[in-house]
Amino acid sequence: MAAINIAPDRKSPMRPVDEVRAEAGKGLVGDRYHGARNRQVTVQSRDGLDAAAGELGYSFDPSATRRNITVDGGKIPTEPGVRLRIGEVDLEVAREATPCRVMETSVGPGAETALRGRAGSGFRVLTSGTIRVGDEVTLI
Repeated sequence: MAAINIAPDRKSPMRPVDEVRAEAGKGLVGDRYHGARNRQVTVQSRDGLDAAAGELGYSFDPSATRRNITVDGGKIPTEPGVRLRIGEVDLEVAREATPCRVMETSVGPGAETALRGRAGSGFRVLTSGTIRVGDEVTLI
């Protein structure tokens, strides 16, 4: 896994961390989605971001998408119910994360379109534990 970012509320900038505590049924401690019903943690793939950057003609920091976790590669599952394990934490897809107009400001012009189908997914946290940069990501 490549990066972890959290923000205490929706207006605060994302802050990179080396590790974060995940609480089952609640989300990432210290993040704006902690306590949400479904979208407790968001996960995206560096491959999707690189493809979007290629279309856009410029690179951008993964935190600009405001997703919590960026994995090194591969495609993030979008089908509800599919499960991932990141380190010691099990996650379940709640829904695909769709890019919005905010991406036009946070990432740059054309980002909303370039990130369609590449914006990752929103997950529910099934097991408590710590997620660390460098943890293995596996499909359960």
